Amino acid sequence: QVQLVESGGGLVQAGGSLRLSCAASGRSFSTYAMGWFRQAPGKDREFVAFISSNGGRTNYADSVKGRFTISRDNAKNTVYLQMNSLKVEDTAVYYCGAERSGRYYYPVEYDYWGQGTQVTVSS
Repeated sequence: QVQLVESGGGLVQAGGSLRLSCAASGRSFSTYAMGWFRQAPGKDREFVAFISSNGGRTNYADSVKGRFTISRDNAKNTVYLQMNSLKVEDTAVYYCGAERSGRYYYPVEYDYWGQGTQVTVSS
């Protein structure tokens, strides 16, 4: 069992930065790959970023590539999402998830989710 709690969301102006954190409970955190997704009102949950269980592999949605960075600290059971050069279209609820299937792009493949944290980018 893994419980995930996101934090770090808030209101920021376009061009600004935020750092999201996702703290996990449970001893098996380091065996899970982790993903960040986001969901805007009226839209489906969409993939943002992925990191493998040991942190050696990452992948990003084209819309955030070069602006967002995912990282993890297995000693602290935490995964991060550093978001720079934020745009109005980045506004959404951001969720972290844990998965072992290898099909990290698809929300349905995730075993555990956090409750989400709101990110609002103003123009």
